[in-house]
Amino acid sequence: MFEYGGVKISWLGHASFRLTNSKVVYIDPYQIKPAMPADIILITHEHYDHCSVEDVRKIVKATTVIVTTAAVQDKLRNVEAQFLLMVPGKSYSIDGVKVEAVPAYNVNKFRSPDMPYHPEKDHKLGFIVTIEGIRIYHAGDTDLIPGLESYVKEIDVAMVPVSGTYVMTSEEAAKAVNMITPKVAIPMHYGAIVGNERDAYNFEKRAKCKVEILKKE
Repeated sequence: MFEYGGVKISWLGHASFRLTNSKVVYIDPYQIKPAMPADIILITHEHYDHCSVEDVRKIVKATTVIVTTAAVQDKLRNVEAQFLLMVPGKSYSIDGVKVEAVPAYNVNKFRSPDMPYHPEKDHKLGFIVTIEGIRIYHAGDTDLIPGLESYVKEIDVAMVPVSGTYVMTSEEAAKAVNMITPKVAIPMHYGAIVGNERDAYNFEKRAKCKVEILKKE
């Protein structure tokens, strides 16, 4: 666990995080242990390692707000919660927590010729979450995309994928944080599906900001 500005940040493995302050916010819960119920759940896109019905059920309650895409809402159609649908550029304020959606897509990772794993046209998401004035960026499944620095600004903590294959490599992730200049960066998206700690430490060597490599909780 890492604390920044009164916000406790727990890495739950892969791309999953829990943010704890006056509210409990989960991002992309996947293969998590049952824990404190969520006030807000943010889900970047519908792929199984980011949108897990089983894991959402571990933390959802009747008043939970799930902020996500239409594709995720369809996958979670039997989950009782309030849904707020997002596309890049949209934002919501939920009981004092501001959530902004930003683009997340591939430019050089392809499942077949001309077919990226995360196409721009699908409007999959990254998030900027502001809690008590602390701005936290979760990049989602993305490459280093054009214009990143124009919409990801004044970030305190950046969570960025480092594994390559489906997302940025550690070298590309370091270039991304060196562009957006967060106070602290946390590598993610390794240790479950693809990638390992070597990617996290390779990222740390290249990033110009402080890097926190968290232990899975």
